[in-house]
Amino acid sequence: MKKFASKIFKYRSYTPLPFVVLMLIFQESTITSLLIGFAVILLGEFFRLWGISYAGSETRTTDGVGGTYLVVSGAFSYVRNPLYLGNMLMYLGVGIMSMALFPYLHIAALLFFFWQYTVIIKEEEGFLKTKFGKNYEDYLKAVPKLIPSFSKYSNSAIEQPPLNLGAGLRSERRTMQAIFTVSFLVIIRYVLS
Repeated sequence: MKKFASKIFKYRSYTPLPFVVLMLIFQESTITSLLIGFAVILLGEFFRLWGISYAGSETRTTDGVGGTYLVVSGAFSYVRNPLYLGNMLMYLGVGIMSMALFPYLHIAALLFFFWQYTVIIKEEEGFLKTKFGKNYEDYLKAVPKLIPSFSKYSNSAIEQPPLNLGAGLRSERRTMQAIFTVSFLVIIRYVLS
């Protein structure tokens, strides 16, 4: 299973492509779906940027699971996997924008990405338990995996990287280019139909 999880981790950037193609082919957008979907995309990008501004560019690796810090600040103080939550919100947002094969493609995509991130998260949790021990175990018990908590986790004993929004924006450039390109294509298809 570890080898399988490593493959999924390595190629996680490409798994949305079949869904994007289907969403573009079978698009049935409305002005309302475009606006609501884009708002959901922005919410997803907010979680990603907030998380990356603390965790840094280490989150972009495809070589394997790693991490210098046990990041428990920023978005990570409310949800353990803000980047994956952000991704799922962005995928959902594109689905809402396109309204392709609604609701079947949306449900299939959410189930697929929930499964994919569950596999990846399990792999990452194994690494984090080994590297950070009790601090991670405490964090694991206190902070939800994918649905944000309304209470903030705090542990002053864990060294934290500083908030670096500039580095977060630089690291997030490819994701923003990809999601806004897909959004633009959905809008163009809507305008031309």
